[in-house]
Amino acid sequence: EMCIRDRVSTQSTGSPELAMSVVAKRPADDGSQQLAKRAKTIDDMPRTSSLAAPIMLLTGHEAAVTSLKFSPNGQMLATGSMDKHIFLWSVHGECQNLQVYKGHKNAVLQVDWSLDGTKICSASADKSLLVFDVETNKRVKKFNDHDSHVNSVCWARADTHLLASASDDCSAKLWDCLLYTSPSPRDS
Repeated sequence: EMCIRDRVSTQSTGSPELAMSVVAKRPADDGSQQLAKRAKTIDDMPRTSSLAAPIMLLTGHEAAVTSLKFSPNGQMLATGSMDKHIFLWSVHGECQNLQVYKGHKNAVLQVDWSLDGTKICSASADKSLLVFDVETNKRVKKFNDHDSHVNSVCWARADTHLLASASDDCSAKLWDCLLYTSPSPRDS
């Protein structure tokens, strides 16, 4: 008979640590059954990522984080927040913040990556979509033709110049980034 129990233990530092106990009955010298117990801590488990620790806390947003998405190659993570900003993070080592994108006037509700990983698009409660170039760190497009909050955005997987958005104005829109021209910066 064998039972596996997961538990969270606290080391002398006070931080939680996952531990697993395997409890099995084994025969004793006198023929009776004894409990055998072996504990394994998370530090004993082989590492499967390049993170500096099993759980990395990404801090910097000043309000609730509403969306996140890994880049297509898995090297970066984009997060959107009620603080109106989009953060770009490295997902290796210390998970450093690489860039902060600004430009929305209200909460960022969703983020998505272009298939080639060169652009990030964001949907916002300010009724707009913004597209940022990750290589130049500049805003390259602004779409503001919705009449209410833009809740969702996604890049097309086959035609990488197409975006789709959904809004509280009861519409979904398909945008051609090659043909649509953004308003001039003074109009936005």
